[in-house]
Amino acid sequence: MIETTKYYIPRWWSCAPVSAISRFRINVDGSGVNTLVTFYGCPLDCKYCLNANMKKVPASAKMMSTMNLYEIVKKDNIYFRATGGGITFGGGEPLLQYKFIKEFKEHFVQNWKIRVETCLNVPKECMVALYDVVDEWIVDVKTMQCFSYYDYTGSKDFRNLVNNLKALIAAVGPEKILVRVPLIEFYSNEQDQEYSVGVLKKMGFTRFDLFTYKTVYNE
Repeated sequence: MIETTKYYIPRWWSCAPVSAISRFRINVDGSGVNTLVTFYGCPLDCKYCLNANMKKVPASAKMMSTMNLYEIVKKDNIYFRATGGGITFGGGEPLLQYKFIKEFKEHFVQNWKIRVETCLNVPKECMVALYDVVDEWIVDVKTMQCFSYYDYTGSKDFRNLVNNLKALIAAVGPEKILVRVPLIEFYSNEQDQEYSVGVLKKMGFTRFDLFTYKTVYNE
Protein backbone atom coordinates (compact mmCIF):
# COMPACT_ATOMS: atom_id res chain seq x y z
CA MET A 1 0.00 0.00 0.00
CA ILE A 2 1.01 3.66 -0.30
CA GLU A 3 3.20 4.83 2.54
CA THR A 4 1.50 7.32 4.82
CA THR A 5 2.77 10.81 4.10
CA LYS A 6 1.53 14.31 3.46
CA TYR A 7 1.98 14.83 -0.25
CA TYR A 8 3.35 18.13 -1.47
CA ILE A 9 2.14 18.69 -5.01
CA PRO A 10 3.80 21.58 -6.86
CA ARG A 11 1.60 22.85 -9.64
CA TRP A 12 4.20 22.10 -12.32
CA TRP A 13 4.28 18.32 -11.67
CA SER A 14 1.81 15.88 -13.22
CA CYS A 15 -0.49 14.11 -10.76
CA ALA A 16 -2.39 10.82 -10.94
CA PRO A 17 -4.71 8.71 -8.75
CA VAL A 18 -2.19 6.14 -7.48
CA SER A 19 -3.96 3.33 -5.65
CA ALA A 20 -1.04 1.27 -4.31
CA ILE A 21 2.74 0.84 -4.35
CA SER A 22 4.11 -2.68 -3.91
CA ARG A 23 7.88 -3.09 -3.41
CA PHE A 24 10.34 -5.98 -3.78
CA ARG A 25 8.53 -7.93 -6.46
CA ILE A 26 11.32 -10.26 -7.61
CA ASN A 27 10.99 -11.44 -11.21
CA VAL A 28 7.32 -10.49 -11.10
CA ASP A 29 5.96 -7.80 -13.44
CA GLY A 30 9.27 -8.01 -15.31
CA SER A 31 12.75 -9.35 -14.57
CA GLY A 32 14.77 -8.23 -11.56
CA VAL A 33 13.51 -6.41 -8.48
CA ASN A 34 10.49 -4.29 -9.33
CA THR A 35 8.09 -1.92 -7.64
CA LEU A 36 4.52 -2.12 -8.91
CA VAL A 37 2.68 1.21 -9.01
CA THR A 38 -1.05 0.89 -9.72
CA PHE A 39 -3.54 3.54 -10.79
CA TYR A 40 -7.29 3.80 -10.46
CA GLY A 41 -9.32 3.87 -13.67
CA CYS A 42 -9.82 1.36 -16.52
CA PRO A 43 -11.77 1.42 -19.81
CA LEU A 44 -12.79 -2.26 -19.47
CA ASP A 45 -15.24 -4.02 -17.19
CA CYS A 46 -13.79 -7.54 -17.10
CA LYS A 47 -15.96 -10.14 -15.40
CA TYR A 48 -13.35 -11.64 -13.05
CA CYS A 49 -11.08 -8.63 -12.59
CA LEU A 50 -8.59 -9.15 -9.74
CA ASN A 51 -8.51 -5.39 -9.17
CA ALA A 52 -12.19 -4.59 -9.57
CA ASN A 53 -11.94 -1.81 -7.00
CA MET A 54 -9.65 0.04 -9.40
CA LYS A 55 -12.02 0.16 -12.36
CA LYS A 56 -13.22 3.63 -11.42
CA VAL A 57 -11.52 6.53 -9.66
CA PRO A 58 -13.20 6.91 -6.25
CA ALA A 59 -13.97 10.35 -4.91
CA SER A 60 -11.65 9.60 -1.99
CA ALA A 61 -8.65 8.82 -4.22
CA LYS A 62 -5.53 10.79 -3.34
CA MET A 63 -3.59 12.39 -6.16
CA MET A 64 0.14 11.81 -6.20
CA SER A 65 2.71 13.84 -8.11
CA THR A 66 5.65 12.35 -10.00
CA MET A 67 7.97 13.90 -7.42
CA ASN A 68 5.99 12.29 -4.58
CA LEU A 69 6.35 8.92 -6.27
CA TYR A 70 10.07 9.34 -6.81
CA GLU A 71 10.63 10.20 -3.15
CA ILE A 72 8.99 6.89 -2.19
CA VAL A 73 10.60 4.54 -4.73
CA LYS A 74 14.12 5.98 -4.89
CA LYS A 75 15.15 4.03 -1.76
CA ASP A 76 15.28 0.89 -3.92
CA ASN A 77 17.56 2.42 -6.56
CA ILE A 78 20.43 0.02 -5.75
CA TYR A 79 18.19 -3.03 -6.24
CA PHE A 80 16.75 -1.74 -9.50
CA ARG A 81 20.18 -1.03 -10.98
CA ALA A 82 21.79 -4.26 -9.75
CA THR A 83 19.06 -6.56 -11.09
CA GLY A 84 17.78 -4.80 -14.18
CA GLY A 85 14.50 -4.06 -12.46
CA GLY A 86 12.62 -0.83 -11.95
CA ILE A 87 9.09 0.49 -11.93
CA THR A 88 6.13 -1.36 -13.41
CA PHE A 89 2.96 0.68 -13.85
CA GLY A 90 -0.32 -1.23 -13.66
CA GLY A 91 -3.88 -0.72 -12.56
CA GLY A 92 -6.47 -0.17 -13.55
CA GLU A 93 -5.08 0.95 -16.88
CA PRO A 94 -1.74 2.77 -16.67
CA LEU A 95 -1.75 4.15 -20.22
CA LEU A 96 -4.59 6.46 -19.23
CA GLN A 97 -1.92 8.17 -17.09
CA TYR A 98 0.60 8.44 -19.92
CA LYS A 99 1.52 12.05 -19.11
CA PHE A 100 2.41 11.07 -15.56
CA ILE A 101 4.52 8.10 -16.69
CA LYS A 102 6.31 10.13 -19.35
CA GLU A 103 7.14 12.92 -16.91
CA PHE A 104 8.31 10.45 -14.27
CA LYS A 105 10.73 8.85 -16.72
CA GLU A 106 12.04 12.11 -18.13
CA HIS A 107 12.63 13.85 -14.79
CA PHE A 108 13.53 11.08 -12.36
CA VAL A 109 14.62 7.84 -14.07
CA GLN A 110 18.07 7.12 -15.45
CA ASN A 111 19.03 3.48 -15.02
CA TRP A 112 15.74 1.85 -14.08
CA LYS A 113 13.51 -0.17 -16.37
CA ILE A 114 10.03 1.20 -16.99
CA ARG A 115 7.32 -1.36 -17.73
CA VAL A 116 3.57 -1.14 -18.18
CA GLU A 117 0.89 -3.80 -17.71
CA THR A 118 -1.85 -2.76 -20.10
CA CYS A 119 -5.01 -3.96 -21.82
CA LEU A 120 -3.94 -1.68 -24.73
CA ASN A 121 -7.57 -0.80 -25.47
CA VAL A 122 -7.01 2.93 -25.04
CA PRO A 123 -6.89 5.99 -27.31
CA LYS A 124 -3.88 5.57 -29.58
CA GLU A 125 -2.23 8.79 -28.38
CA CYS A 126 -1.89 7.30 -24.88
CA MET A 127 0.27 4.54 -26.35
CA VAL A 128 2.21 6.61 -28.89
CA ALA A 129 3.35 9.07 -26.21
CA LEU A 130 5.19 6.24 -24.43
CA TYR A 131 6.97 4.57 -27.36
CA ASP A 132 10.31 6.04 -26.26
CA VAL A 133 9.57 5.77 -22.53
CA VAL A 134 8.58 2.15 -21.87
CA ASP A 135 11.25 -0.57 -21.87
CA GLU A 136 8.81 -3.48 -21.81
CA TRP A 137 5.11 -3.68 -22.65
CA ILE A 138 3.17 -6.41 -20.85
CA VAL A 139 -0.08 -6.63 -22.82
CA ASP A 140 -3.04 -8.59 -21.48
CA VAL A 141 -5.13 -9.21 -24.58
CA LYS A 142 -7.54 -11.70 -22.91
CA THR A 143 -8.45 -13.28 -26.25
CA MET A 144 -8.34 -12.61 -29.98
CA GLN A 145 -11.86 -13.99 -30.42
CA CYS A 146 -13.85 -10.81 -30.87
CA PHE A 147 -17.17 -12.00 -29.45
CA SER A 148 -15.54 -13.61 -26.40
CA TYR A 149 -13.62 -10.37 -25.90
CA TYR A 150 -16.84 -8.34 -25.99
CA ASP A 151 -18.56 -10.71 -23.60
CA TYR A 152 -15.74 -10.83 -21.07
CA THR A 153 -14.47 -7.25 -21.07
CA GLY A 154 -17.69 -5.37 -21.73
CA SER A 155 -15.87 -3.44 -24.48
CA LYS A 156 -17.39 -3.08 -27.94
CA ASP A 157 -14.15 -1.74 -29.37
CA PHE A 158 -12.17 -4.88 -30.17
CA ARG A 159 -10.95 -3.25 -33.38
CA ASN A 160 -9.18 -0.58 -31.34
CA LEU A 161 -7.18 -3.28 -29.54
CA VAL A 162 -6.20 -4.89 -32.84
CA ASN A 163 -5.14 -1.58 -34.37
CA ASN A 164 -3.10 -0.68 -31.30
CA LEU A 165 -1.38 -4.08 -31.32
CA LYS A 166 -0.36 -3.54 -34.94
CA ALA A 167 0.87 -0.01 -34.26
CA LEU A 168 2.79 -1.03 -31.15
CA ILE A 169 4.72 -3.89 -32.72
CA ALA A 170 5.56 -1.74 -35.75
CA ALA A 171 6.89 1.00 -33.48
CA VAL A 172 8.85 -0.89 -30.80
CA GLY A 173 9.38 -4.40 -32.17
CA PRO A 174 8.34 -7.80 -30.75
CA GLU A 175 11.25 -8.11 -28.32
CA LYS A 176 9.85 -5.35 -26.11
CA ILE A 177 6.39 -6.87 -25.89
CA LEU A 178 5.15 -9.75 -23.71
CA VAL A 179 1.60 -10.80 -24.59
CA ARG A 180 -0.54 -12.46 -21.93
CA VAL A 181 -3.17 -14.88 -23.22
CA PRO A 182 -4.99 -16.51 -20.30
CA LEU A 183 -7.39 -19.40 -20.14
CA ILE A 184 -10.55 -17.98 -18.53
CA GLU A 185 -13.12 -20.47 -17.33
CA PHE A 186 -16.50 -20.12 -19.08
CA TYR A 187 -14.95 -17.74 -21.64
CA SER A 188 -12.07 -19.58 -23.31
CA ASN A 189 -10.50 -23.02 -23.61
CA GLU A 190 -7.21 -24.43 -24.89
CA GLN A 191 -8.40 -24.28 -28.49
CA ASP A 192 -9.36 -20.62 -28.10
CA GLN A 193 -5.97 -19.88 -26.53
CA GLU A 194 -4.17 -21.66 -29.38
CA TYR A 195 -6.22 -19.69 -31.91
CA SER A 196 -5.36 -16.37 -30.19
CA VAL A 197 -1.65 -17.19 -30.11
CA GLY A 198 -1.78 -18.14 -33.78
CA VAL A 199 -3.36 -14.80 -34.71
CA LEU A 200 -0.80 -12.91 -32.64
CA LYS A 201 2.12 -14.83 -34.16
CA LYS A 202 0.89 -13.88 -37.63
CA MET A 203 1.00 -10.25 -36.46
CA GLY A 204 4.66 -10.73 -35.51
CA PHE A 205 4.50 -11.29 -31.75
CA THR A 206 6.98 -13.81 -30.37
CA ARG A 207 6.83 -13.56 -26.57
CA PHE A 208 3.84 -15.03 -24.74
CA ASP A 209 2.69 -15.65 -21.19
CA LEU A 210 0.15 -18.49 -21.27
CA PHE A 211 -1.59 -19.34 -18.01
CA THR A 212 -4.90 -20.23 -16.39
CA TYR A 213 -6.63 -17.22 -14.93
CA LYS A 214 -7.59 -17.85 -11.32
CA THR A 215 -11.19 -17.10 -10.42
CA VAL A 216 -13.41 -18.07 -7.52
CA TYR A 217 -14.73 -20.87 -9.73
CA ASN A 218 -11.40 -22.65 -10.39
CA GLU A 219 -9.43 -22.05 -7.20
